[in-house]
Amino acid sequence: MSRTQFEPAEAYGAYEGYEGYEAHEYPAPYDVHSAPTLPYGYGDPYPPAPVVPRQGTAPQGRPVSAPDDGRAERRRRARCTGRADTSLRRLLPRALVVAFLAGGTTAFVAKDKAVELTVDGTPRTLHTFADDVTELLAEEGVRVGAHDVIAPARGTPLTSGEDITVRYGRPLLLTLDGHRRQVWTTAETVEGALRELGVRTQGAYLSTGGSRRIGREGLALVVRTERVVTVMADGRTRTVRTNAATVREVVEEAGVTLRGEDTTSVPGTAFPRDGQTVTVLRITGSREVREDPIPFGERRDEDATLYRGTEVVQQAGRPGLRRTTYALRTVNGVRQKPRRLRTEVVREPTPRIVRVGTRPRPDSVHGADSLNWQALAACESGGRPDAVDPSGTYGGLYQFDTGTWHDLGGEGRPQDASAAEQTYRAQKLYVRSGAAAWPHCGARLRG
Repeated sequence: MSRTQFEPAEAYGAYEGYEGYEAHEYPAPYDVHSAPTLPYGYGDPYPPAPVVPRQGTAPQGRPVSAPDDGRAERRRRARCTGRADTSLRRLLPRALVVAFLAGGTTAFVAKDKAVELTVDGTPRTLHTFADDVTELLAEEGVRVGAHDVIAPARGTPLTSGEDITVRYGRPLLLTLDGHRRQVWTTAETVEGALRELGVRTQGAYLSTGGSRRIGREGLALVVRTERVVTVMADGRTRTVRTNAATVREVVEEAGVTLRGEDTTSVPGTAFPRDGQTVTVLRITGSREVREDPIPFGERRDEDATLYRGTEVVQQAGRPGLRRTTYALRTVNGVRQKPRRLRTEVVREPTPRIVRVGTRPRPDSVHGADSLNWQALAACESGGRPDAVDPSGTYGGLYQFDTGTWHDLGGEGRPQDASAAEQTYRAQKLYVRSGAAAWPHCGARLRG
């Protein structure tokens, strides 16, 4: 047997001659190299020797040796006591080591926990001394963000056999039925993400397969759920179930063909909504061009060579011309209000220019102012300054021809001049030619 191991106490038994000592049982052999050494003084190895009577005659007549003052007895008892003390010193350190190791093992086992950590679907079994979930994740270098899910929650105390799950959040740029938004999901597949978001996928269009995995970097996904749309065309109603992206696609799925200028009551590029009714508008169209006159303006210029009240038209006005193009439409057999497409000016208007006299007029012509000019005018023109004879040769109150009118200093046409100027020119003619200038009515001047 080595010097560092010992067997159970039964191998040694009880020492004789040492009062109060009983045999003890010890566990299996232990290494005691590192066990602490106890100090001496455990009991008194040398108790006082008892007083022994002096030597005399032994029983049965045996001779008794000479008295030795008890020294032999003391030596015998000392030898027995020494052996017991040596054995006790050998057993005590070993017992203490056994107790220390048993207690340390119990504490070690109590702190160690067997847990299962599943990170993003990958499980592993761990032994840890962490007190809670937060400490365990830090030990394992698992970094989590605001969109990640941890179960149980961070800070939850750990017990042996615990299951800890970490699911990373993934950004999902989701366009659902025409509406785009960014969401976060902890699902690992497209199908799982849509199920997590409560999106109905039966009959839906997905821009990628439902089994596709979503990486940590995220995914852009277009989903169009199945909808019911009613299409009305050519007097018939058609109801279709569709996941189309535009109204025009729905119309085509309904078996309706758009031709020419045909259109729909909802823009063809709009997203079709569930329960929506779309009406097809059959359109026939044509164009119409209209020309309208542009009124001319008038410009009045002062002329000092003309008597006051005299106006001469120097330039006749001419209207302009405006050309407008209209679109004519008939929708489902009903004529619509014309729609103006464009307008252009074909010809600009020419203004009318009138010369207005500013020269002071004499009150009358000497030798003619006392005549009855009103009666002459009534005979010649019915008293109308703008009168013109049927041939167009004579005009005005006194029916001047244009040549005579110009010889008398008139401008333009006599019928365009004022009544006062016409009377003045008639008086000048009377002074020059007399009443013979008006063969039929000249006699009225003196009547």
